[in-house]
Amino acid sequence: MAPKLSLSSTQDILSGYSIPVLGFGLYQVPGRVAEDITGKALEAGYRHIDSAAVYRNERECVSAVEKAGLQRSDLFLTTKVFPQATGYEAAKQSIEDSLKKAKTEYFDLILLHAPFGGKEGRCGAWRALSEAQKAGKARSIGVSNFGLHHLEELEEYIKGGGVGKIEVGQYELHPWLGRADLVDWLRKRGVVIEAYSPLARGTRMDEPVLRAISKKHKKSPAQILIRWSLQKGFVPLPKSATPERIIENADVFDFELDEDDMQSLHTNEYAPSTWDPTEQQD
Repeated sequence: MAPKLSLSSTQDILSGYSIPVLGFGLYQVPGRVAEDITGKALEAGYRHIDSAAVYRNERECVSAVEKAGLQRSDLFLTTKVFPQATGYEAAKQSIEDSLKKAKTEYFDLILLHAPFGGKEGRCGAWRALSEAQKAGKARSIGVSNFGLHHLEELEEYIKGGGVGKIEVGQYELHPWLGRADLVDWLRKRGVVIEAYSPLARGTRMDEPVLRAISKKHKKSPAQILIRWSLQKGFVPLPKSATPERIIENADVFDFELDEDDMQSLHTNEYAPSTWDPTEQQD
């Protein structure tokens, strides 16, 4: 039997570090309120915060930790290279800018946010990311929104030059966007898989099957979706600006979905609720 999960549970990363199994997303959370919202998440017990250069709230994450009386080492903090910062020099500058803005010496995880810039741009950006890891500015590194062809291209580049390894992959993942091919590719290589928009941005909350499972377990549809993600072995990153929902989204460790529940939530749909750069062809 698999060990029982809790809010303090972690997954091992290929880098040798570990990542909390539940994160808190800050997409579209303005800087002016991000510190307060991050503080609420920390009060609820989250220790994994997902930010990005393009979100413009990196500093607020660290400020919330300081305000809560926690040490920087108590927090697993992610950022992502600015999506348009393609190529070596631009990605390197994006990383330096993020460190300066956040006023932190390192990020626990830095991801390439999207597979933009063509092969040369992607590989150059990856080299900058690998160098940042070697310099201790990123403890772990990975990619977000890379399609299968992007991953294979990057793997070939890494094998040819020995520049780091893909340790984390972040994607929109939920029952209506299972991405079986990508998940299989990443799992075979021991890559941690993060699930952003695990609630499908609230667009599928009235699905009859979800409502039925919610009623069965006396849990909200959001809690069912987060639990589904955890039991799939993903690291979900739910987002909310409402204190009650921040707390509710972390209250997912006192029940389990059974095999029938998981099978009922299985679909063959490919229905992104947000952007989908995995289809980027250049």
